[in-house]
Amino acid sequence: MGVVEREIEYMAEALDLALTASGRTSPNPLVGAVVVREGRVVGRGFHPRAGEPHAEIFALREAGQLAHGATMHVSLEPCCHWGRTGPCTEAIIDAGIACVVVATEDPDHRVNGAGIRVLREQGIEVIVGVLREQAEALNVAYFKHRRAGLPLVTLKWAISLDGKIASRPGTRTSLTADAAQRYGHELRNVHDAILVGINTILVDDSQLTCRIEGGRDPLRVILDSRLRLPLDARVLNLSSPAQTLVITTPAAAQEKLEAIRATGADILVFDGARPPVRWVLEKLAGRGLLSVLVEGGATVHASFITAGLADRVVVFVASRIIGNQLAPSAVAGESAGTDGVKVGLEQCTVRQLGEDVVIEGALVYSTQRKVVTPTPAGGGHL
Repeated sequence: MGVVEREIEYMAEALDLALTASGRTSPNPLVGAVVVREGRVVGRGFHPRAGEPHAEIFALREAGQLAHGATMHVSLEPCCHWGRTGPCTEAIIDAGIACVVVATEDPDHRVNGAGIRVLREQGIEVIVGVLREQAEALNVAYFKHRRAGLPLVTLKWAISLDGKIASRPGTRTSLTADAAQRYGHELRNVHDAILVGINTILVDDSQLTCRIEGGRDPLRVILDSRLRLPLDARVLNLSSPAQTLVITTPAAAQEKLEAIRATGADILVFDGARPPVRWVLEKLAGRGLLSVLVEGGATVHASFITAGLADRVVVFVASRIIGNQLAPSAVAGESAGTDGVKVGLEQCTVRQLGEDVVIEGALVYSTQRKVVTPTPAGGGHL
């Protein structure tokens, strides 16, 4: 195996280590590190959650004295600033690491190349770009948060073969089988927040929790401009370490606000008729949330698409047909067409999950000007 192949192999292991903490590190990124000496891995580490040591520190601890003169492979540029923990660059320098292989730079303004520069100034060789694309894909939510100040947004819904989300308006219809339902909970496990509109709660009385063994409940976010959320709703009466956040407006009655806060839920009040999607996302990003899973309903999906702020989509297609002309679809109204916004998918994957099919991909927006074709001379038609 050549030098390049070995570097790729060690970086792939660092990326796998980073993935161990998926959904647990916000507002920090997923990072893995591997220390190699004379062709042998002597230290491994990953960042488990915010406030705990970074991946480099765990890898250096395991390597001990063998770190001197060794090479470290790390999936993201080492930090060079003080936060809740100390700079990883100092620990790398103190350990006597001779070379650091970095997958990609850290877009955080406190780092963004400075960590690499500090190491090089101390005479440490730094190689950048090994498995860069994979490393950036691993932390796509973190990169968006740091660059755009917004969390990554994934829309998720289930439809019948004829494109319906329920048998008729205002009713809950179970569409998918066990395998798809489990995957839906796995998505909740790795997202920082789950967001729905009030109609979803009124119809489904959803818990919005993660019901897989060892799973983590995301922050539950409910858009409710008039504060119609019932006090006996399950999202307000859960035994869960995650909080419920209700976003409302001055149209909400003060007594209802106080009653909901008394359940332990948090409330944000937007000073207007309806909070814009961007405002909601900015508030969530300000809380350090890197990713949001939007589970409906149709009007909420439309608002994210119209605003161009949904990044990804996960659609479960159930093996059944509803057939009711009045049955609702996953995206409401005219939001995806009449204003010239057209949305497609990139990096699209299609796979079977038990009885159902799941389609996933990155949303791509394009705005097309409406072109008027002139009528040919003589009043004819094309």
